[in-house]
Amino acid sequence: MSQALLTGLARTTRPQSAVRRFLALDAVVTGANGIAYAAASGPLGELLGMDAGLLLELGLFLTVFAAGVGWLASRPQPPALAVKLVIDLNVLWAVLSVVALVAWLEPTTAGLVWTPMQAVTVAGFAVLQWTALRAVAARPSS
Repeated sequence: MSQALLTGLARTTRPQSAVRRFLALDAVVTGANGIAYAAASGPLGELLGMDAGLLLELGLFLTVFAAGVGWLASRPQPPALAVKLVIDLNVLWAVLSVVALVAWLEPTTAGLVWTPMQAVTVAGFAVLQWTALRAVAARPSS
């Protein structure tokens, strides 16, 4: 994702808007990924060198997770605890992706590229959401 795009998404005088935007971006990307995994687990499994059943399960999980994140993004003021949970789950996903790659996955070249790229993207969402949430906490109450 380009720096200009991220700067544009974060540009607001209300930090709460940045939290909601980064949650919404996460929901869209995660939802698209989840739907792709669920709908095309066989072909994607072959392409990435991963078990189709695992991709189907991950796809269903990601789709439900994305719906929850999208709902959270739709709230005028998403609760900080819920946003922190999303951040924690994103960090966990990124770490487990790398661990799985090293410990038990035997991906194709495409999978070897895709898995860390996905982990970095998800970790990036966590950083953006954490930064925006900290800005909300640092802002004096009106």
